[in-house]
Amino acid sequence: MKIRTRFAPSPTGRMHIGNLRTALYAYLIAKHEGGDFLLRIEDTDTKRELEGAVDIIYDSLKLANLKHDEGPDIGGPCGPYVQSERVGLGIYMKYAKQLVEENKAYYCFCSDERLDSLKQVINGEEIHMYDKHCLNLSKDEIDKNLASGMPYVIRQNVPTEGTTTFHDEIYGDITVENATLDDMILIKSDGYPTYNFANVIDDHLMGITHVVRGCEYLSSTPKYDLLYKAFGWEIPKYIHCPHITDETHKKLSKRSGHSSYQDLLEQGFLSDCVINFVALLGWTPGEQFDEIFDLDYMIKNFNYKRISKSSAVFDITKLKWMNSEYIKKLDIDTFYNMAEKYIVDALPSIKNSNHIHKIATMVQSRIELFSDINDLVDFFNKVPEYDIDLYNNKKSKCDPVISKQILSDILPILNNIDDSQFNNDELFNLLSTYGKENNIKTNLLMWPIRVALSGKESTPCGATEILEILGKKESINRIEAGVAKLS
Repeated sequence: MKIRTRFAPSPTGRMHIGNLRTALYAYLIAKHEGGDFLLRIEDTDTKRELEGAVDIIYDSLKLANLKHDEGPDIGGPCGPYVQSERVGLGIYMKYAKQLVEENKAYYCFCSDERLDSLKQVINGEEIHMYDKHCLNLSKDEIDKNLASGMPYVIRQNVPTEGTTTFHDEIYGDITVENATLDDMILIKSDGYPTYNFANVIDDHLMGITHVVRGCEYLSSTPKYDLLYKAFGWEIPKYIHCPHITDETHKKLSKRSGHSSYQDLLEQGFLSDCVINFVALLGWTPGEQFDEIFDLDYMIKNFNYKRISKSSAVFDITKLKWMNSEYIKKLDIDTFYNMAEKYIVDALPSIKNSNHIHKIATMVQSRIELFSDINDLVDFFNKVPEYDIDLYNNKKSKCDPVISKQILSDILPILNNIDDSQFNNDELFNLLSTYGKENNIKTNLLMWPIRVALSGKESTPCGATEILEILGKKESINRIEAGVAKLS
């Protein structure tokens, strides 16, 4: 049997990390076995649909390299792959009426007021349990209501006695009392199917063998099973993934600031890194493994039996570390193309492309996010306010007195260098010669120069590199300001 999985998002906005993980796991399950991965757009909830959201789904899957084999944009043998288009073909109503004829579903004409009266509050939670009132209507009453155009829904007729047991590949066998299950709506008053009904019909008609979704759907699964059994259809394998929480173990939300795939990309995370990180939110490839791996590795090693039942923590610190590892592995040209915009935005006064390229090489191994670049290089714009205590350095045995002497001594050296010779190699040679002649070690020599030029304890590059990028005039102005500050 060929494995067939699907990703069936609703077009309601940006792709949540949980949805991205569902898409990834469904893709990996299929591709690990040489199967098919389908994309289906579930747009039956018209009130929540947002304009442009379908394009976000396409773009997100493309950026994540999760290529579907069938879908709305490329077609396939089981189309259409958009549920609203399937509604127009009468697919869902056909199957709902079949259930009605077999007394496994029924028309419900109850008003909103009556339904509101059935609400219960149990342990502070509002519970909606329908009382099967319309199940007892006679055929004449039903026909009369339909003929008069009375609004209706079609409900599933769930047994009130006994139990329903279903099997999940992660959580095992789960049994529920049928009396706790509501007669869920299959067809809404607008003629559209509910999510719960449509996905069962479509999964069967599209030959889906493995259904991957979040564990929040565990409570609805018994009703899905009852529908499969009502139609006499084979039940797919269920794979429910654990919750994703933030660092405080609260459910990940939009307010967390990093709940969507697009949020993370905009913050400067690399797509390959995000996919790597998301794969590990509930799954591991084995007992011993390197946490940095690519999609090909995932396809080869993915085994859904290794998905955990425990909640997965979205550790932003770990994600940043992983991103820094991905950034370090980029070749310099790729990194430069990605970093150039951030450098130019941070340093609008630097026009020399060679200097911009040098700054890129300086920061590549020092950032976790591209947005970190600004704080690393902002001193090129202006020296921040700093205390003269910054000139103290125990390791090089530097202090403000020594610093003032060094800065005063190198000013004439810098003044005598021709502008065309004001580059890193020439500057390093001249300053090193001064250091040797005065028995000053390199780390002691460069410390006060770097402090005067940057006003920072650490910089992404050495003193002579800063001198070159600032240029002769600005460098001398900053050294003179340093001497004045130490006087």
